[in-house]
Amino acid sequence: MSDGYTVAVVGAGLVGDRLVAELRRRDFPLRELRILARSARRSVLAGEEFEVGVAEPEAFEGVDFAFFAGTEGEKGAAVQLAQEAISRGAIVIDNGSDFRLDPDVPLVVPEVNADALKGHNGLIANANCSTTQMVVALAPLAREFGLKKVVVSTYQAVSGSGRSGVEALENGREDVYPKPIAGNAIPLIGSIGADGYSTEETKMREESRKILSLPDLEVFATTVRIPVHTGHAESVYVETEREATLEEVLEALGSAPGIVFSGDKDDFPTPLEAAGEPGTYVGRVRVEGNVVQFWCVADNLLKGAATNAVQIAESLISVRV
Repeated sequence: MSDGYTVAVVGAGLVGDRLVAELRRRDFPLRELRILARSARRSVLAGEEFEVGVAEPEAFEGVDFAFFAGTEGEKGAAVQLAQEAISRGAIVIDNGSDFRLDPDVPLVVPEVNADALKGHNGLIANANCSTTQMVVALAPLAREFGLKKVVVSTYQAVSGSGRSGVEALENGREDVYPKPIAGNAIPLIGSIGADGYSTEETKMREESRKILSLPDLEVFATTVRIPVHTGHAESVYVETEREATLEEVLEALGSAPGIVFSGDKDDFPTPLEAAGEPGTYVGRVRVEGNVVQFWCVADNLLKGAATNAVQIAESLISVRV
């Protein structure tokens, strides 16, 4: 559309804030920006003051893209309102977990599987933050060497729990995590299933398989919450189908879209450096035969949520032109 798009952001929390910031930073072609939530109020998002409307079916009239984000945009909001938005002509990009594993809903990280957007039915799922950064780094290895097994340990920031997680770290709020987070590491994100894996660990396995189109890929995850404000870090061990050299792996990673990578063995990214940046940072690469190990870091609120969602919308626009 030459005059831009009408966009609704459902949720005025941390992810909603970052979505507004990313829409502005990336010069998304906006005609109108609506902020919706459970209740009407005035809120400041990304430095702008908005009259927040109530997220109800009529609020999606005339909307082209609806981003469901954050505490008020996930955990059931899309279940209640996505079809209402779609029936009014909107494309819904859902940051929640309700539809990620639905076989009829594309689960998309544009650098990895933008082709999955073809034939969507108006609803597209945004992957879990820890999954997103990992598959950005795994995709070039899958293309060049094939993947057999992935073992990952995550070190995840409190902002992944929303504002309540930040308050737990900064103010000692005690009802967010099972144990104190300050000065600690908690190897439980979500709840434990019958198989002993947490919901976050299960998400990483099942979502990675879907995004990479590798339904039998072995993925073993241990997810840990740490006292860092923003930026998830991951230690990843990969077994590939064919042997690779360090030089080949560095070339594959260094030329892949979405990856920030220096190739210097003494250079490594940290959450502090990734915070506020839209890319996936990779370092500490080691290769031995068909084993590749690396460290990756990304801003969980940006590439892990808002940036990826806006990139999905941009991808849809590009194929319309």
